[in-house]
Amino acid sequence: MTATALESYLLKEEPQTICGKQVSSIVEDYFPNFPSIVDRFYTRYYYIQSGKDSEPHQILFHSNRICLVGLAPGHEAFARGIESISFEVGKIDRSRNQVSGKKKAGGMIIQADSTLALLTCKDGSVFKIRGCVQGKLVEVNQRVIKDIDRLAVEGEGFIAIVMPKPEQCEAIKAKLLTKEQLLITKK
Repeated sequence: MTATALESYLLKEEPQTICGKQVSSIVEDYFPNFPSIVDRFYTRYYYIQSGKDSEPHQILFHSNRICLVGLAPGHEAFARGIESISFEVGKIDRSRNQVSGKKKAGGMIIQADSTLALLTCKDGSVFKIRGCVQGKLVEVNQRVIKDIDRLAVEGEGFIAIVMPKPEQCEAIKAKLLTKEQLLITKK
């Protein structure tokens, strides 16, 4: 069966009657440009550490205060080609972080300048991925170890999930940059 024949079959809808009433079509409610999960549920913030290692990180801040920390789209590592990621930083292996319960007991405490992971590029350069927000490390994204290209996918390519304290959320947001502020600082 060809693709066009299959489309006409899938988009063909027969009228339905439930309890004697005609039900409206769901095909008419299809919205092709429906916003992504990131656009609907997260606010994008950016973090740039002052100094020589000033590559941008992206923080997706959810309304439930969960933060997904990852690379900003303009990060230098994408241009150089990312080869691998390691969660072993110094004497600490972030991938061994274990949390339990509602308050995420046992989670490692992360500062904004804490190193979460080390990114190695194809040219041999190494980038430190920062925590960007102060809070508890809930988990690291193990899937990016096996599929390094996933780092470029917004919402799926996060490095870690960090949960700040509720009383610190507004102060943390004030220290982060919006997309407009990031573009101004890049100029």
